[in-house]
Amino acid sequence: MDIQKVGVLGCGLMGSGIAQVAATAGFDVVVLEQEQKFLDKGFAGIDKSLSRLVERGVDKGGITAEQKSATLARLKGTTNMQDLADSDIVVEAIIENVPEKRKTYAQLDTIVKKDAIFATNTSSICVAELMTATQRPERFVGLHFFNPVPMMKLVEVIRGLATSDATYATVKSLAEKLEKTPVEVNDAPGFVSNRVLMPLLNEAMYAVMEGVATPQAVDEVFKLGMAHPMGPLTLADFIGLDVCLDIMRVMQAGLGDPKYRPCPLLIKMVDAGWLGRKSGRGFYQY
Repeated sequence: MDIQKVGVLGCGLMGSGIAQVAATAGFDVVVLEQEQKFLDKGFAGIDKSLSRLVERGVDKGGITAEQKSATLARLKGTTNMQDLADSDIVVEAIIENVPEKRKTYAQLDTIVKKDAIFATNTSSICVAELMTATQRPERFVGLHFFNPVPMMKLVEVIRGLATSDATYATVKSLAEKLEKTPVEVNDAPGFVSNRVLMPLLNEAMYAVMEGVATPQAVDEVFKLGMAHPMGPLTLADFIGLDVCLDIMRVMQAGLGDPKYRPCPLLIKMVDAGWLGRKSGRGFYQY
């Protein structure tokens, strides 16, 4: 299939980033949100991101003012799911909740043209749990982008049990057109990235909870001793502690191994509304 029009579900941090890179690459993009205020916020973020790229300059990997205008012209926001009907691919980036995702896919399946591909940007949920909500399992795939989407090159391409070779080839080609590096991953909770990363962050939280070290000390060890660009607790705050907790719970349930048990301190902080950068407080204050 030749992808011309991209639908994006959700205009939050991930959805807006996916929409931006797709429009920058020359695709017509329609972004669906529940309310106009969420579209306004997401599109304001896209405009700000593109402005930074203009300021950077083409010689340093940025874009021209004309390219920014052309990118914005290819973007459309909507609160009406019918506007996604003629999309060639719909990339879903909504809340990390299986029932909500399945409900959304079931609705989409009756609206979007039958030969379109559905791609989920889930960071941990098995593709198999979502594809059965549709009548197109062979055209259902995982397409896991990383935050911030305009900057991060990796995309995990997750094959579901029924994902066809043609679907995989199409989304792999799409990722490359978006100037990303696709890596093929088979379907399992957490895939590769979060299956390895989240237990590391979780264990760092245990070290703080058990009084082994302060958050600052844990992060310094990883930055100076392991050459990580940021420490695990700074990274957890950046990702969102609620997101970290959701992913740990998905892996604990899906893999059935107690080593994926979320740190009690993480649960307590999320319950208190300390979600990291987005709430102003996590392991650090912002």
